[in-house]
Amino acid sequence: MNNEELIFEFESGEDVVSERLELAADRIKAMQDESLSNDRFDDYFKKVSAFTNMVIDTYKWVLDGGPDKDSLNELQKRNRMLFEDILPDNYGKSYGNPDVAVEKLSKDYGQLLSALYFELRSMIGYAFEGKKEELVIRIELFLEIYAVFADADKNGALPKAEDIKKIMYWFYSDYAEEERMARFGSIVDPGNSFFRDIIIGSDLTDVRYLYKFGEYITDNELETARHLASLSKDEIDKMATTFTEGYRIGFEMTGKDINIKKTASIIYNLGFELIVKKAIENLKAIDLDATIYRSITSTFYMGGSGSRNACTGAVPNKQFDYDHKDDEGLFLDSQLINRRLEAIRAAGEKYKDKARVFGGPAVIEVFGETPFSPVPKENAVHLSPSQKKMVSEYKIQASLIQNEYIIGKERSFTIISFPIPEIGDNFKTIFDEIVRINTLDYKLYQTIQQKLVDALDEAEYVLVKGMGDNHTDMKVCLRKLQDKSRETNFENCVADVNIPVGEVFTSPRLTGTEGVLHVTGVYLEGLFFKNLEIRFKDGCTTTYTCSNFEDEAENKKYIEDNILFNHKMLPIGEFAIGTNTLAYVIARKYGIEEKLPILIAEKTGPHFAVGDTCYSYEEDNVTYNPDGKAIVARENEISCKRKENPKEAYFSCHTDITIPYDELGEIRAVREDGSSVVIIDKGRFVLPGTEELNKPLDGEF
Repeated sequence: MNNEELIFEFESGEDVVSERLELAADRIKAMQDESLSNDRFDDYFKKVSAFTNMVIDTYKWVLDGGPDKDSLNELQKRNRMLFEDILPDNYGKSYGNPDVAVEKLSKDYGQLLSALYFELRSMIGYAFEGKKEELVIRIELFLEIYAVFADADKNGALPKAEDIKKIMYWFYSDYAEEERMARFGSIVDPGNSFFRDIIIGSDLTDVRYLYKFGEYITDNELETARHLASLSKDEIDKMATTFTEGYRIGFEMTGKDINIKKTASIIYNLGFELIVKKAIENLKAIDLDATIYRSITSTFYMGGSGSRNACTGAVPNKQFDYDHKDDEGLFLDSQLINRRLEAIRAAGEKYKDKARVFGGPAVIEVFGETPFSPVPKENAVHLSPSQKKMVSEYKIQASLIQNEYIIGKERSFTIISFPIPEIGDNFKTIFDEIVRINTLDYKLYQTIQQKLVDALDEAEYVLVKGMGDNHTDMKVCLRKLQDKSRETNFENCVADVNIPVGEVFTSPRLTGTEGVLHVTGVYLEGLFFKNLEIRFKDGCTTTYTCSNFEDEAENKKYIEDNILFNHKMLPIGEFAIGTNTLAYVIARKYGIEEKLPILIAEKTGPHFAVGDTCYSYEEDNVTYNPDGKAIVARENEISCKRKENPKEAYFSCHTDITIPYDELGEIRAVREDGSSVVIIDKGRFVLPGTEELNKPLDGEF
């Protein structure tokens, strides 16, 4: 069966898909009684077919109501079996590990077949959701590749690796549109209700419900769910309302009309369903339906750091995700890039009416897990320089296309964070403290932060210097205000889109912005950077390094992959001063500073973001601070190219890098006449009217 026939049948209706699944299931079972003469490849196909058979069995078990019938012990056993092969303790012998696959199967075949197994593992979620089409196309891909090996084996040979690569190439090309449509629909169409139906229809005090989602479940998810079940209804309502009110206020503060929106997506980690259930009710009260969609580990969704960006359970093995983040490099070319862009356009057209009324995401982040520092692997797939350029351009083009359908200037978002039990023995205490941080009096902070904004608006530029082991020395140039009585450079950020309260920020003027940014240690998107140092000229990155690895080339590549995202350079998109000293002190009291999410960490000191500005795609929307002044620093010398050449205006990334107070020597605002005012000195706020922020630093909390 060729790929055109597969596409035809993919669209041929429920009965045909069911029949194909039955035929594929029978063929997978038959493989267990067959053998290839080459023991190495026979072992691979035996093990992967056994996994595939387990997924098919799970699909049938779900249809038979297994998740509602089985005991907790039985549910846990099945969950463990589905993910066992790639867990850290077993990864050293798994074909999901590219090192293992290459060692056993050679580099030509090992990388391809490890990438195939990675793709097949995405079937677990589809089995629970009953998505037969998604199962069928992946099983048929596996069977087609097996058939090529079996045919060659008859002659005591192996197929050409290039032929396997072509099969995979056309799989990702032929199904690009169907996959993108399904994904886009899950974001904007509330009819895609798998997660939501579980949350609304389950007894959330019985933790067995967690095993209905098809995600890996650990003590983090179980104990989080149990902890929330132990809280009062009022406590749950307070957390959920802080979350959804942040979403609503985000529209209000930016002058956007929430009344034209009909949906909002909720993104969260499993275990927080009691909060999410109330959030769904709160959104419904303001006429918004919720969509909740799964994080999919599939090569259909390109690139990144290997981190997950939608609803997920525990990550079975972050190294596994990281090892396969660039698998498309096996076959990526400009034709496939264009095909994927066409697919995004087709998905947008199909769902354009629902996309127009989509309001944006409401995100619950978690933190506290053991920090992850990936091990670079030579046998993992790496993008070539030309492919890196293609991927960077793809992400920009994809964002521009999506912005035509989900219009950036009309949507908003909100993000809030909570700890998980892995954070340590003080989990419940830390959880309560984070709730306290998330619900601080934003009016108090708004008043204090206005003092900072007023002082900074008098400045031509700002100097930021480190102290101790931190050798930061940055000059940040600001836009010249034409009417200081009506204009401001800095946004007075309270608890709306970024919960908790605690920062003032701007988009700096790039020309003249220069120096070195250094932090002794920082976690960005779950990855640790030791002694991260980035130098800037005219607001753009020039050189960079860290000390994660002995090999300097590996350090640079680590930054290029996970901060620059394969761009040759990035501008400073944001300069901010964090004011949430309570979060800073609590983090150090409980020794969790290295585990804080950027959402909270960015509030615990000044920070710089490299990439797009905070106002990307919304530069022409006039927004105002609570004092009525218009925020005019919404673009820079690069993003202003958006109307003539949007490809050069955006980078589709924005990474915040925070200098903690205890590494901060000084922040000084320098006026045009050379006079200046000190904002922070040796980690303490010294600007008159901001002294309240020092109370937590001085033990008053």
